[in-house]
Amino acid sequence: MVENPFFAPSELPYRLPPFAQVREEHYLPAFERGMAEQLREVREITDDPEPPTFANTIEALESSGQVLRRVSTVFLTIASSDATDEIRRIETEILPRLTKHGDAIRLDRDLYARIRRVVTDVPEEAWLLEKYRVDFVRAGADLSEPEQDRLRELNEELTRLSTSFTQNLLASSTDSALVVEDPASLDGLPESTIKALEKDGRYVLPLFNHTNQPALAELTDRETRRRLYELSVGRAPENLPLAARMAELRAERAALLGYPSHAAYTVADQTAKTVDAVEEMLGRLVGPAVANARREAEALGREAGFPLEPWDWSFYAERVRKTDYDFDGGDLRPYFELDRVLHDGIFHAAGELYGITFTVREDLVGYHPDVRVHEVFDADGSPMGLFLFDPYARPSKRGGAWMNSLVRQSHLLDERPVVINNLNITKPAEGPTLLTFDEVNTAFHEFGHALHGLFSDVRFPLVSGTGVPRDFVEYPSQVNEMWATWPSILANFARHHETGEPVPAELLERMRAAERFNQGFATVEYLAATLLDWAWHKLPAGETVEDAEAFEAAALERAGIAYDLVRTRYRTSYFAHIFTAGVGGYSAGYYSYIWSEVLDAESVGWFEENGGLRRENGDHFRSTLLSVGGSRDVMGAFRAFRGHDPRIEPLLERRGLQA
Repeated sequence: MVENPFFAPSELPYRLPPFAQVREEHYLPAFERGMAEQLREVREITDDPEPPTFANTIEALESSGQVLRRVSTVFLTIASSDATDEIRRIETEILPRLTKHGDAIRLDRDLYARIRRVVTDVPEEAWLLEKYRVDFVRAGADLSEPEQDRLRELNEELTRLSTSFTQNLLASSTDSALVVEDPASLDGLPESTIKALEKDGRYVLPLFNHTNQPALAELTDRETRRRLYELSVGRAPENLPLAARMAELRAERAALLGYPSHAAYTVADQTAKTVDAVEEMLGRLVGPAVANARREAEALGREAGFPLEPWDWSFYAERVRKTDYDFDGGDLRPYFELDRVLHDGIFHAAGELYGITFTVREDLVGYHPDVRVHEVFDADGSPMGLFLFDPYARPSKRGGAWMNSLVRQSHLLDERPVVINNLNITKPAEGPTLLTFDEVNTAFHEFGHALHGLFSDVRFPLVSGTGVPRDFVEYPSQVNEMWATWPSILANFARHHETGEPVPAELLERMRAAERFNQGFATVEYLAATLLDWAWHKLPAGETVEDAEAFEAAALERAGIAYDLVRTRYRTSYFAHIFTAGVGGYSAGYYSYIWSEVLDAESVGWFEENGGLRRENGDHFRSTLLSVGGSRDVMGAFRAFRGHDPRIEPLLERRGLQA
């Protein structure tokens, strides 16, 4: 198949994948060639008669597997964002083989022995060399042959289970959708949203991938809210035994590698380093968060006038905002039109802070008609990379929002970055796309990840951009959220989609006054998910779970976070971050968001102390932190930016959790 577009580097600008040429029949042959080619390249490294050097070993590994890298990047992007039945079939077949392929390299004793003999005194090389050594040990390179055989079995079974979990969850977003016959049942939703939900005379409201569905804040009919909520928390029950089995296998794998639990194995390679460090931080948050949530529930109960149920919380939280703060989130929608948010908000903020500019590239296409391609230019006008934007939800797309790199910046490979942001905004049947403030905030957040990839200025692809510890990767994206409410940025993008009038200043003041309300709810639902993840992954080897729902309930009760009115943000059966194949591997790592928020709150404070949206500030953040990726100690990069170690107090202040 010489015409296979993955067999040669893309000839498009910045090596953008040639999506228009890619067909489903191209994937398997490209995977076959890519894996075989990389194994040949590894054999050439291990058979090299010359003494091992950084160039002939580590650089050679960094340069290997180009065909496999190209096809994997595109395939995994499609599997997440626009999967067909055939893509899912290929996914089921290929992911276990990719796992086996990865093990063949990382468990290669000759290769590991060669890596151990490499010596370099170049700091950036020494950092990468140590990362390779640690990664190989953590992958099982030091195990005996029988232990490695068992490790391979564990990895392959985990991949199969994870793929099944992923596909079940994707199917459940359609199968568990709320279907109503009478549009009056959807009263409270914007008219444009109701029109967009109509399908064959019925109205289908799909589920977002978390417990608390956005529509619960707007639906006036209590029975409709109940139905939607119960569909949400009850979806994908077939995933429960899969999750339990995965937790058991991860515990066995951790023990094989010398750790008491999967949680201990995971954090040892993160900035947290120890289980105790994570638990100490979480322990400081649980009590104040639950107390805050209970106080909020009292206010909601007074507003409702009857005993609340979980499906009532968001609706009456909006009512309290109207009553106590004279603020209705729906009043902001007309001022948050998608294109203005992107161009006059997100891009404008990046231009003011970093001097970069964006140009639409109509001549370049993505994998779906909704994908928009933009070329990014640095402050001096030099070309930097491409930014792709895929804003809309669709049945073929997994839930949530994420960034990934289609091409990683690397001086070694002479590649500049191509990054993509995915959101899940409901596409209107007609007219403009109007966002909630949460959706605006999410868009700014994901673009923070994009900037991390775009600003990367490193030599090696493994540590490029977002190639940092998982409990650090959310930090730059959370910092970028601050510009969504920065006065000059808001003034530039928050304009009425019909009249062009700016959002009224008094409405913004009311929004800011209401921001702290419901922080108890937000913190409890997040902490509940974090502690559920932690409970699954602190299982010791040999312990089995017969009833996943009972395990979940007991874990939350034991952690002091069980509260009937505020359920965990993700229940076990749809906890994509920790149980699915394509989310980036947050098992025993969902704590990363709040861990990163400690750094984020400190950094927002630094920007505010130093004048906010100024080029000097952006250049400092970019040069000390965003550009270095994972090419050095990331906490050292944080200290270079902030000037001292992080403190938790700014986070407690932000969330109103200072008891």
